[in-house]
Amino acid sequence: MTDLTGRKAAARKTAFGARKSAFAAGQGAACAHLLAALMRFEGAALAGYLPIRTEIDPRPAMAAHRGAVGVPVIAGEGLPLTFRAWTPEARLIPGPFGAFVPETGAEITPRVLIVPLVAFDRRGFRLGYGGGFYDRTLERLRAAGPVTAIGFAFAAQELDTVPTEPTDQPLDLIVTETGPILPLPPDPGRG
Repeated sequence: MTDLTGRKAAARKTAFGARKSAFAAGQGAACAHLLAALMRFEGAALAGYLPIRTEIDPRPAMAAHRGAVGVPVIAGEGLPLTFRAWTPEARLIPGPFGAFVPETGAEITPRVLIVPLVAFDRRGFRLGYGGGFYDRTLERLRAAGPVTAIGFAFAAQELDTVPTEPTDQPLDLIVTETGPILPLPPDPGRG
C-alpha cells in the first residue's frame, strides 16, 4: 500500500464514521441550501444522484429543479459516468455498487452536477469511494465546456486536508446542512 493510498483509506474511515453520525441526526436545512445554490442554474441540465447508505439526500432539490435532471449510470470500470434522465416518478432498477438507476430515459449531458462524497476540504477537493468515476467524468465534461460541480455533504464530513493526486478534480462549491462553503482556489502543488 502506498503512502497516498494509506492516507486516503484512513481519511475515508474517519469520514464514514462522521457521515454515519450526521446521517442519524438528520439533514436539517441541507436541501434548502442546495436549492438556493441551484437557483442560478435554472434551465441548465443538472445531474444529481440517488443516495446510497448514509449519503445526504439531494432528491428534493433535484425534483424542484427547473430543467432536465439526470442521475449517474456506471458504464464500466475505468470509464466516465453517463447520466440518464430522472424524475421522482421514474421506475428504478438496481445498478452497480448498490445505486439505483432509472430503467429507461434519455442520456443527458449535465452542465451542473451535484456530487456525492465521503469527505471534503475547504480547497474544494473531495474524497469519493475510490473508483475515480467523478474525476474522469468532470475532466471529460470540463474539456467540452463550462461545468459547475457542487459537492453535497454533511458538515461533519469536512477534513482539514483531503489527500489528493493530480487526477483529482476540484469542486466549485460545497453545500452542507449549515450552508454553502466556497472552496479556496486549488493549490497547484497539491499532494
